[in-house]
Formats: sequence, structure tokens, C-alpha cells
Amino acid sequence: MTEQRTILRRKSTVVRQPDNQLNLFATVPLGAEELTAAELGRLGAEGTTAVRGGVSFSGNRSTLYRSLLQVRTASRILLQLGQFPCGSPQELYDGMRNLPWAELLTPTMTLAVDCTVRDSAITHSHFAALKAKDAIVDLLRDTTGSRPNIDTKAPDLRINLHIAKNQASVSLDASGDPLDRRGWRLDRNDAPLRETLAAAIMLHTGWDGSVPLLDPMCGSGTLLLEGTAIALGQVAGAGREFGLMRWRDFDRRLWEQVLKEEQTKAAESLELPVLGYDQDPRAIIACRENARRAGLAYQVAFDRKPFEESEPCGHQGVLVMNPPYGVRMGDRQELEVLYRKIGEVFKRRFTGWTAYLLAGDLELAKLVGLKPSRRFVLFNGPLECRLLKYELY
Repeated sequence: MTEQRTILRRKSTVVRQPDNQLNLFATVPLGAEELTAAELGRLGAEGTTAVRGGVSFSGNRSTLYRSLLQVRTASRILLQLGQFPCGSPQELYDGMRNLPWAELLTPTMTLAVDCTVRDSAITHSHFAALKAKDAIVDLLRDTTGSRPNIDTKAPDLRINLHIAKNQASVSLDASGDPLDRRGWRLDRNDAPLRETLAAAIMLHTGWDGSVPLLDPMCGSGTLLLEGTAIALGQVAGAGREFGLMRWRDFDRRLWEQVLKEEQTKAAESLELPVLGYDQDPRAIIACRENARRAGLAYQVAFDRKPFEESEPCGHQGVLVMNPPYGVRMGDRQELEVLYRKIGEVFKRRFTGWTAYLLAGDLELAKLVGLKPSRRFVLFNGPLECRLLKYELY
């Protein structure tokens, strides 16, 4: 943005700080907030505060760029622009119009407004988004004689409006597409695991490449590819575009500098095996293609093999898996047999290993027959899950 400062315009407050500090917010899948706060802290973010569904933080433009490139558990990164009272449609219109859109938009650019509403006099998010859009368009038309166009799919400026308890918060979405879209997974099986959730799972395991890693039900390979990329220190967003690249003040030189700095931190290879098994030949084909696009074709090996034939590749290691739990896949009776089989394979073949199982159904998980040493709450979309840790002695 332009020179940072605090401005009061009628009742709208433009959220700016001195010394080029930006107020930022990461939207996060439920359950992963503390993981995201830790990721941001490692990147040098300041004032990280985890709340339900997100993490607020501050930093300079480099911090913003770095967070987009490297935070693996966040869904979006928002730059907070302004706040104002919003108890009526007129207050919404006036508050939006009083924000500095002329600094951010030209009539040749496109925009979109995403809105959420909670516990407020304005109850319809679609109406609020239209009212906010009208205010922005009217301001640009009155000041320039022309109006920007709306593009809901790929706008130059995506605006996030959140209204809660008659208070509006306006942010700019720096992400563009959600951050789980790394750019390498094009083929998805019947029950895909989002990359953000996979990253949260792998961060909970603490796997760092010092022991073998195995996923005996690898699906499209997301857990293994995310885990390997984390262990290597690869840049999460190196292969994709971001929304802020269309902003008027996007600093291409600084972006390339930050990207290069992060890329130089990555290791070239891991010494120990990373293996994925699946009985579906189509899944294995997809896994290999995903690994190739992710630049990990020589780091992660995939093979067609049913779960009950899984074997350890060392005396100790980490096993991680996301078995079906009946929401979209599998008959209940078949799933009960499967979960008993999981426990049998763990006990019979993987002594000395540590296993992590994402359970969307705790009654099914009990059929494993082992007591987990730890439980982590994570959400797979709207479904509350448990990541269960088993020490296999």
C-alpha cells in the first residue's frame, strides 16, 4: 500500500500502522490455528494471536510475501484495510465508500466482494456484498468518470467483508485461489484430503526425514508429498500465482528476492525412504503424476499393494494414514472389518514404529484395539476428526 498511517474518515477507520507494518490475518481450518501461529512465528511474523478459524499477525511487506509462500496450514492471507460500525445498509455503504479505494483500484481493474455476516442487523451476506460493491463502484465512477467491472472468478482485487455484531471489517485477499492449491495436484481420487489438512497432520507427527515414512492407504499421495516438502523445506507456493500479484503496489523485485531466499533454505534430498501404497491402480498413477509435478518424483515411491500386505521399511519409522470412515466411501460392515485389520497389522508388523491415524468416526477407531498416546482435534471440512497417535511396542 502507500505510506502507512492511521486515518479517520467519518466513522471508518483505515487500519494502517507506522514503519510499514501491515495488519494481517490468516484464515485457517478449524483445529490448525496453533500450528499456523507457529509457522508464522518461524517466518518472523509479530504479534501472532490464534483465534477460532484464524491467526492475526503483523509484519512488513516481506512478511506478507513470505507467509503466502511458506505457510502450509492456512487457507488464505488477508491484509486488513479498515473497520467501521455497520448497523444498517446506509452505514455499510458509507463505511465502504470512505475507504481509500482510489489508491487500490483503477477503472480498468476488476473486483469481487466476498462477505460473511454474523449476529448483525444486516442478515444476508449476498445483499451486504452487493451494497459494498455499489459503494466502491460509485466512488470510482464519481472520482474518475469510469467504473471498474466485477469478476467473481479471477478479480484483480478480491475484497473480504466480515460483519459481526454490527461491526464491519474489510480486508484484501492476498491469496487469490485458496492456499491449499499448491499447483501440483490435478488428479484427485473419490475422497481427496486438502493439502492444508495434510500439512497439519504432518506437522503434528513431527516427521523430519530422520526415519522412514509410510502411508499404506496413500490415495492421491497428499500426506506423503506434503510431509516430504515440509521435511525438505520446499516453498509451498513456488508453483502458483497469487492474488496480490495483480495489486497496484505489487513489488515484483521484492517478491523474487523473498522467493529466492526461501528456496535457498531447502534441502536437495532425503536419505531415508518415503513410501506410499494403495490397492487402486488409478490412485498410484495419480500419485506418481502428482509427485512429478511437485518435483518429488525421486523422493517418494508409490506401489500398488493392499493394506494387509504393508511391510515396514526399517526397524522404526512413522506410519501415517487417512482410512475411509463412511461419510462418502465404504459400507459400514466392511469398514468395521477394515479397522480391526488396521489394528492387527499395526501390532503384527510395525513394532517399533509410531503410527498416526486420522479418524472421522471414533466408534470405528475403537475397533483398532490400541490405546492412542495422543489425540489432536482437526477438521476435515465441516467434519470434526481426531488424529490418533499410536506408539507400537
